[in-house]
Amino acid sequence: MKEMMKNTGIMLAITIVAGLVLGFVYQITKDPIARQEANAKQAACQEVFSDAASFEEVEISMTDEAGWAAAGYGQERIDEVMNAVDASGNLLGYVITVTTKEGYGGDIQFSIGVRLDGTVNGMSILSISETAGLGMKAEDVLKPQFAGKQVEQFEYTKNGATSETQIDAISGATITTNAVTNGVNAGLYYFRTELGGGSGNE
Repeated sequence: MKEMMKNTGIMLAITIVAGLVLGFVYQITKDPIARQEANAKQAACQEVFSDAASFEEVEISMTDEAGWAAAGYGQERIDEVMNAVDASGNLLGYVITVTTKEGYGGDIQFSIGVRLDGTVNGMSILSISETAGLGMKAEDVLKPQFAGKQVEQFEYTKNGATSETQIDAISGATITTNAVTNGVNAGLYYFRTELGGGSGNE
């Protein structure tokens, strides 16, 4: 019994010390981690909206969940929305962060900049775990194709894009292409339905 109580006391002491050490490490690292995350967010916003002077987070709303599902975006989620404003405080558009669950290797998260007239200003891929040499080409192959286009919805093609609405698929990675295309479309749908965008009043 004494031996058991001794071992229990040792384990309890180890647990308490480990907890104190973890708490101490957390306190030391939480501020640098928060700053790093803020810097990464700022960099992503600046990448998709280089002419904006600052970015302001706005509340995410989903007033038409039935419409969202009916439009086929059950696998997409809006993570964050930021106002992109110029030095005078004028609204230039929005930075919309989307996660799609349709990736071949898991979730894909990215931000798109959308101007007030609905033009996709740019894309920044934040998290992707697709197959090397195939889906991971999204950064080089897909990302540039969305920028500067003003359409309500994109579609991908394997035969070469012939219109503004079409995106050339990554060869051998149609699942990744479909996921990213659907994610961008979800962001544009949210822009139109929840942010009142696309009126052409930039």
